Amino acid sequence: MKVPAHYRRFVLIAGTAAIAGIAEVSAQPADIRGTIDYEGAARIPAGTIEIRIDDPSSPHGQQGRDAATRLDSDGGARTLDFTLTSPLIAEASPAARIVAELKRADGWLLSRGSAKLTAHTPVRITLFTAMYQP
Repeated sequence: MKVPAHYRRFVLIAGTAAIAGIAEVSAQPADIRGTIDYEGAARIPAGTIEIRIDDPSSPHGQQGRDAATRLDSDGGARTLDFTLTSPLIAEASPAARIVAELKRADGWLLSRGSAKLTAHTPVRITLFTAMYQP
């Protein structure tokens, strides 16, 4: 049975549009949602928290620094919620981690924590003291 030319053209156009739609969806940045808390369920100290992807097997080096999210802590909260949006999430290796660092206004690192990057699952990062606090 011979297929009419206009039907073949329709199928070709529809197939091309479907492939373009799939490519566009996969190019969209992914979201990782999570919660940050402090060791011992203490209040998170005042400062700025930088959350990024750290992937040691990435050919791009520390690519996550470009896609970092920043949160401000006023010293009163025990937990903070975050969303990290990045196209790098889809490209991450199994060794990738989400790293959170809390720094004072003068740039000193107060605490740090990390969690394994898992797709479609909220992460929980606990910050641990990195320097003595008087």
